[in-house]
Amino acid sequence: MTMLWWLVSVVLLVNVLVGLAFVTTRKGSPDALLSSLLFGTAGVALTLTVGQALGQPRAVDIALVFALLTAVIGVAFARKGWMSR
Repeated sequence: MTMLWWLVSVVLLVNVLVGLAFVTTRKGSPDALLSSLLFGTAGVALTLTVGQALGQPRAVDIALVFALLTAVIGVAFARKGWMSR
C-alpha cells in the first residue's frame, strides 16, 4: 500500500511541474491564476500522500495550514489582478 501512496505523490509532483511550466509561459493571464491555485491544492494533496506513505499523522495538520495559505494567496492574487485593470 505504501508504494501506491508514493506513486500518487509522484503523479501530483508531475502535475505541479506541468503547472509551473504553464505559469511561466502565461504570466498575468487568468489561466495562470487558476494554475497557481492548483499549486496549493496539489501541495495539500502531496503533503497528505507523503505523510500517509511515511506514516506521519502530523501531515494532516501541515496540510490544513497549506490549505489556509492557499485560500489567502488566491484572494491576494485575485485582488491584485482586479486592481491593476
